[in-house]
Amino acid sequence: MNDRKIAFITSVNDKELYDESKFYIQQLNKPEGFQIEFMKIEDASSLANAYNIGMNSSDAKYKVFMHQDVFIVNKNFLYDILKVFKTSEAIGMIGVAGCKYIPESGIWWEADQTYGKVADSHNGVMQLLSFREVSGDYEEVAALDGLIMITQYDIPWREDVFSGWHFYDISQSLEFKKKGYKVVVPRQDNLWCIHDCGVIDLGYSFEEERIKLLREYAEELSYESTTN
Repeated sequence: MNDRKIAFITSVNDKELYDESKFYIQQLNKPEGFQIEFMKIEDASSLANAYNIGMNSSDAKYKVFMHQDVFIVNKNFLYDILKVFKTSEAIGMIGVAGCKYIPESGIWWEADQTYGKVADSHNGVMQLLSFREVSGDYEEVAALDGLIMITQYDIPWREDVFSGWHFYDISQSLEFKKKGYKVVVPRQDNLWCIHDCGVIDLGYSFEEERIKLLREYAEELSYESTTN
């Protein structure tokens, strides 16, 4: 693995959105000696499938898996994620929002303890979604929201289970924890990301993938509910 390379991996079906997202990345302050790699995955069968393609095609130690409608506005983003990873080799994955415990529903934002913040337009209006503040350098969580997930280790995404576009993020968080790694939400002194997703119709596929999560991770989710 090349520890001086950061790969940005995105599943793309809207070129204009992706180009805008990429433009923001190109404006980031880049640590000296680091290489930035862009991986645009098109025609993937699922998000887990797209991310496996990108992960397996890059030798970058650090990988940023992100939606095409995410714009990174923190100019020091690259420095900030490297700083978090360097605090502990046990930190496997970073996100900007997540939950301390996964609720019985499997839907992270229904948890009692949620952390992080992001500017988001899921209700049709762009607004700041601010959960609990992270008091230290980071807060260890059970699961992250998938708008952006940053890793320093390669663990396969469960495309064998999740064939759509939902719950891959909860799954990957649990896969990292099964391997003994921490999943964390860092403190954001300044907002890191804008997620211009617009109103989302979750539909039947959301429920279908949710049931898959509850079945596949019944043991892990049972443990989470007992610790909540």
